[in-house]
Amino acid sequence: MNKISIIVESVLAAGIVALFILFFTVNPWARKSADVEAQGELMPIAIVNTDSILKHYTLAVEASDKLQTKYEESMVQLDTRAKAFQKEYESFQQDVLNFQRKVEAGAFLSRERAESEQTRLQKKEQQLMAKQQDLENLRQKLSNDFMTQQAELTQQLQDSVQAYLREMNADGHYHLILNDAVLMNKTAGYDITDEVIEALNARYAK
Repeated sequence: MNKISIIVESVLAAGIVALFILFFTVNPWARKSADVEAQGELMPIAIVNTDSILKHYTLAVEASDKLQTKYEESMVQLDTRAKAFQKEYESFQQDVLNFQRKVEAGAFLSRERAESEQTRLQKKEQQLMAKQQDLENLRQKLSNDFMTQQAELTQQLQDSVQAYLREMNADGHYHLILNDAVLMNKTAGYDITDEVIEALNARYAK
């Protein structure tokens, strides 16, 4: 897994972890009875592994790929602009150096010619400063766009998982559905992750 994928999946994971902590630990469809089921049977609690959902839920995988592609395209665009600016700036520096050498060598035929060249260089410097600001604005815009896309895709994933679990637990069978990231000790019998992923992918395929 490359660095970009880690960034993307970390963002999606953060969103879905918050979802499970805030939503599923207080289940509005849970039945009111607080009685524990008969000894030897599982309590009405379920555990979902969010890392597995991110790895195997088709929507999450496609969202991660989409973010990665957008990120790479943005970086190529920014890198192209930055390299062009750097080349132009280096050329300007060489022009300034040549101007200074001509002044020191008395190479200009007239004062007016020297002043004209100096004015040209000053205008070029101003243009480069404006381009530098444009480059920084582009960098900020691409960053903001990327963050917006992250938020939108994370929300899409949250809505999808939340909708399914609401439907699945409409009868209030589970009192709590927990994200295993908040648990120190886990019991395999409570884990419904595979069932959730299978159902989510079946729904998404439609």
